[in-house]
Amino acid sequence: MIDYTPFWRTLEKSDENWYTLTKKHKLSDSTLHRLKHNKDISMKTVNDLCRILNCEIKDIATYVPSDKDQAL
Repeated sequence: MIDYTPFWRTLEKSDENWYTLTKKHKLSDSTLHRLKHNKDISMKTVNDLCRILNCEIKDIATYVPSDKDQAL
């Protein structure tokens, strides 16, 4: 499972917030909702977040093994 907890810590340390991400940077509320609930987002969105927050992918997400992962 992909966990977006690092994103929230990175966002907290930045000058950005939910409002600026949606209004200034045009991210949708649904994207932020998906991040909040560890749902899938696109790599384009991860790229955009890294650019906006001036960070690396590891500052947005981590992989956590889970029994809920789909079978391979």
